[in-house]
Amino acid sequence: MRNPYTQLYVHLAWATWDRLPFLTNDLKEKVYACIKSECVALGAEALAIGGTEDHVHVLARIPTTAPIALLVKQMKGSSSHLVTHVLGVSAFKWQGAYAAFTVSKSLGRAVRDYIAGQEQHHAARTTDQDMELPPDVPGE
Repeated sequence: MRNPYTQLYVHLAWATWDRLPFLTNDLKEKVYACIKSECVALGAEALAIGGTEDHVHVLARIPTTAPIALLVKQMKGSSSHLVTHVLGVSAFKWQGAYAAFTVSKSLGRAVRDYIAGQEQHHAARTTDQDMELPPDVPGE
């Protein structure tokens, strides 16, 4: 085998600045597409993207060449640029912090389903605290 065989999965989550509800349905679609595009550019695969008006979750399969910090920086940076400079929402920005959780392949489906159901989980208050941003994740 000439190339390494890896199955590295990471569940990422980050919030809008001060948890402001910027991510309307129209905006979410564009932001999620931008995040997916950045994953592809770095050789990662976005397996699930979801969230609510004030935060985003991403499940990605990552290559050995893409450090998590770089992946998050690119996803947040490009999506913020899209929202502020292309879509004209000048007050938009992400918090500086993020959460990252490693995920085993066997739990991938459960995490993917959880991310897909973000709006329902938050509306029904059935969130899983092991898969959400900790309450003490600071902004900048």
